[in-house]
Amino acid sequence: MNVERTTPERTPFPVLPCGCANLRRAARAVTRMYDRELRQIGLEPTQYTILMALEIKGEATQGELGAVLVLDSTSLTRMLGLLIKHGWVAAQTGKDRRQRLLHLTPAGRRKLQEADKPWERAQERLKTKLGEVAWNQMGQLLTEVAQAALDV
Repeated sequence: MNVERTTPERTPFPVLPCGCANLRRAARAVTRMYDRELRQIGLEPTQYTILMALEIKGEATQGELGAVLVLDSTSLTRMLGLLIKHGWVAAQTGKDRRQRLLHLTPAGRRKLQEADKPWERAQERLKTKLGEVAWNQMGQLLTEVAQAALDV
């Protein structure tokens, strides 16, 4: 007997009346997709984001990094602890001894390079599904949403 397999139709998500609920649902779905790719190299999306931000900034205090990523100090401290333990991020004392300057280590740069292919696969999958125009609009709109929420 030859049984044809079909993928069940996916019911479209309803637009929820809460902006936060819509954004969180989208964030969870997108994070899940990136996680599937990055976990193959032992990296979580949050870890990738911190490594990427430090690569862009070069060196940053924990406060600066938290501001860029809109992460609270407790969550960032926990995540940085793991990155430092893996040897991907290092901290050194700044001019003020209370200040810790964070930067990528050579191992952190290698891990970020190792993440290029899995990250690109996830990125391209989302970009293809959305299309170029919606992709560009999404980046702009989400940046505006984050800024608007912080301006309140």
